Parts: sequence; C-alpha cells; structure tokens
Amino acid sequence: MRIKMTSENNSLLLNLQEVDKTTGEVVKLDVNSTSTVQPVALMRLGLFVPTLKSTGKSKANRKNVTDATEELVQLSIAKSEGYTDVKITGSRLDMDTDFKVWLGIIRSMSEYGVKSDTLELSFVEFVKMCGFNSRRSNKKMRDRISNSLFKLASVTLKFQSETKGWTTHLVQSAYYDITEDIVEIKAEPKLFELYHMDRRVLLRLKAIDALQRKESAQALYTYIESLPQNPAPISMKRMRDRLNLTSNVYTQNHTVRKAMEQLRDIGYLDYTEFKRGRATYFSVHYRNPKLISGPVKVPRKEEEEKAPEQNYDEVIKALKAAGIDPLKLAEALSAMKPEN
Repeated sequence: MRIKMTSENNSLLLNLQEVDKTTGEVVKLDVNSTSTVQPVALMRLGLFVPTLKSTGKSKANRKNVTDATEELVQLSIAKSEGYTDVKITGSRLDMDTDFKVWLGIIRSMSEYGVKSDTLELSFVEFVKMCGFNSRRSNKKMRDRISNSLFKLASVTLKFQSETKGWTTHLVQSAYYDITEDIVEIKAEPKLFELYHMDRRVLLRLKAIDALQRKESAQALYTYIESLPQNPAPISMKRMRDRLNLTSNVYTQNHTVRKAMEQLRDIGYLDYTEFKRGRATYFSVHYRNPKLISGPVKVPRKEEEEKAPEQNYDEVIKALKAAGIDPLKLAEALSAMKPEN
C-alpha cells in the first residue's frame, strides 16, 4: 500500500530558514512557483550546463567529472569519515529539462515532505512542480521527464580519503506510473544536509522564465546569483568553466559575452567588461533577480546632465570664432522673447 504524502504525515521537511547576517532576523525561504532554494555548491560547480549544439559530441551521452572537494568536503559525512576528495560524475545535465526536473524535485520535497527517504506525489502534480504545462503531459513530455530522471539518478558523488571511500547518487532511484498517476523518488538521506548548509541561495525563477531557450544565460544566472554580495570581478575563464562547453576558446568567449548581454537585456544585472593584463574580467555592478524595473543608474544620469553644458561651451566658442559676442546675442534674443 502506498502512502500519499500530505502536510500531516511529513516525517522530514526541508528546513528552509536562515539568519540574515546583517540584521540577525530569521528569514523563511519560500519554495514556490517563483523561487527555489538551492545549495550554493550545486549552482557554482556547473552541474547544470547548456545543451551542446547538434553535433556528434552532443549525441554521445557525454560523461562529466567535476571536482567538488572545495564545496562538499565541509559536509558532516566528509568531516566525520575524513574524506578529503569529492568528485561528481555523471551525464551532462542541461538547463532546458534536467534543471527544471531537479527544481521540481526540490519544490516537491518542500511541498510534500519526504517519508522513509522517499518523495511521492502524482505525476500530473510533479509536472506542474517542474514548471511544465500539465495539460501538455503527452508522450514527448513524459519522455523528457523520464530521461531527465534517469540522468539525475546516474549522477554519482564519490567521497574518498587515502584509506576509504563512499559512493552515492544525487537521486537514489526514480519510479513513475502514468496509469496510476504516481511518481516516487528515493533520496540519499546523507545528502539532505546540502539543504541545511549555511550557504544557500534563494533562486528567483523569473529570470529563468525570461530566458527561455537561452541556456547559457540561464546557467550563468544560477552561477552569478550564488555569489556573495558585491562579488569580486569574475574572469572569462571562470565563466567558460561554468558553462563547460566544448568549442574553441574564441567561440566560448563569444557565447559568454552573448549570455551576459542577455542577462543585462532582461534587467537582471549591469556589468563592465575589462582587461587585467591579458585576462578578461566582468565586474558586476548590481543584481536584480526579481527583475523589478528601476531608475537609470546615477552615473549615467550625471553624464546626461553634463552633456548640455559641454554642447553650450562649444556653441560659445563657435560664436566667438565667428566674431559674434555671445552676451550681446543673448540680450538680443531675450528682448525678442514675447511676454506671456
């Protein structure tokens, strides 16, 4: 007998609260249709990347190996066992489907809870949780979700020290039945700590929605949004590494620049690209994940205000060069002005 998950029989809910470091206030991180909470580690590591172009490379079910030691060695499982090396291996996960299905899993965990390490809900509801149109739950949609669940379950995390190791999966198993209208996803309990770590990011989904089919921009958004306030300049190389593309460096740089322009076009950020020696960097001036329209930035406004003064000086110089006294001309024009 299967037990449907409700708010009354949850045995494990994600503790989505954190303390605002500036005010000390406890802030609830809501997971809903407009936002999701993600571990900073997964957003920075490049687990979800753009789909490769339609070439032989993209069809070969490429495997990726990511060194996650710096981000995940702080987990209690790593500390208690003395693991000093952490690697993530698995299929290349895309932004268009895999990321949305992953968001659906996290949102479902928050909404329905997890019992006996297993998340269970209706297939139709899971489709909604992923942000897909449930009315388009046709064979093509089912295949997309099925393939994505398979890929997520194939991602392994390997913790190692000099004398021992432990291997597990991002998702232990996934089962669905369209006829019974059910989805069951078994999670790795030792990885729940990822969602209780101090460093999490409330990822607003409005920007993701505004960047439909622009997977490079989506991937850079998840990375940039995971950075701390007033981040240091980001190198072009770091951006390329985050996208994990396979084309030549020139083409990758073009992809990064285009993605950054798309992020600026939707109003998410403003930035300056600059050189430091031979390396290229991006300085992010501000981030606006809610895409709230705001006034033009002050520096630009000041430049616009100075422009008329510069033009006026040029006019005065031109008048003097032509032998015309600007003061006398001003008096004459004033005398000609009609009275109201």
